[in-house]
Amino acid sequence: MRGGWVLRRVLMALPLAVGIVLVSFVLLRIMPGDPVDIMLRGGGTSSEAEARALARQLGLDQPLPVQLARFVGDLARGDLGESIRSRQPVGQVLLATLPATVELALAALAFAVAAGVALGVLAATRRGSWLDRAVMATASLGISMPAFWLGIVLILLLAVGTGWLPTSGRIASQYAGTVPWHTGFLLVDTLLAKNLAAFRSALAHLVLPAVTLGAELAAVVARVTRSSMLEVMGAEFVRTARAKGLPEGRVVLRHALRNALIPTASVVGLQAGVLLGGNMIVETVFGWPGLGRLVVEAIFARDYPVVQGAVMVYALTFLVMNLLVDLAYTWLDPRIREA
Repeated sequence: MRGGWVLRRVLMALPLAVGIVLVSFVLLRIMPGDPVDIMLRGGGTSSEAEARALARQLGLDQPLPVQLARFVGDLARGDLGESIRSRQPVGQVLLATLPATVELALAALAFAVAAGVALGVLAATRRGSWLDRAVMATASLGISMPAFWLGIVLILLLAVGTGWLPTSGRIASQYAGTVPWHTGFLLVDTLLAKNLAAFRSALAHLVLPAVTLGAELAAVVARVTRSSMLEVMGAEFVRTARAKGLPEGRVVLRHALRNALIPTASVVGLQAGVLLGGNMIVETVFGWPGLGRLVVEAIFARDYPVVQGAVMVYALTFLVMNLLVDLAYTWLDPRIREA
């Protein structure tokens, strides 16, 4: 693969990323609500002079074009600004919560791909059977059920009702603060600390949020995989493999599945970015201290710099995932490599 192709894809994506950031900047400013009023209201009574002083300190008293020019200038220097609420650098605020979100998204992605591909292959190889119908009905339910509703149902069934799994947080309170910070991923850090009890606690806390976040993608992957498998199973090379007397399992997994995964890889790649961007509701339901929950709190507080920084993270994630999907296509489909 030529490096120039990758460079062209990156250059094509840059204007889109800039557009997303600028649009989010304007939309945040025209939303109802004033961060100065919210901050002063939280501290009790305040005078108009105090409000003007705080607005001047935060730079919110300047015209919108001036604020935009300052924002673009800071962004060009790699400065995301300072949080209005905590007065900490936005980069530091985002990095404190990003590992929790990435860990949750990766767990949800792993669950979605494993469950979706397995169910899709199972349904395709049992086409027309009760198992096929059951898988497709479950997939339709997974696509149509809102994440917050599924999360509440799972909490009631598997946490409150049975006590099998915890309801919220990343780790049990007795382990909080005892695990050294190395990567920010609790599953990794607990293993590095050789604390198996803390690892089991972190894993148990991860199950329900990951299943809730990944359920919709698992349903989509199952449907796409089934459809692709049915199309590939009738191809000439599959019939040839069967004519050679190869075991059915080898025909399905080695010959049919790899070709059927081409459209599935596209769906997974595009939806992986959605897992990061769509985790706000799931993190709020499960009290997961990640980027999504931070964004929700920042929106209510009108903490513009934090929201803008998070939007940049989401936008870059989508663009990178699109590039990786294109790369995966060239690996899975020899025709693209030869083009």
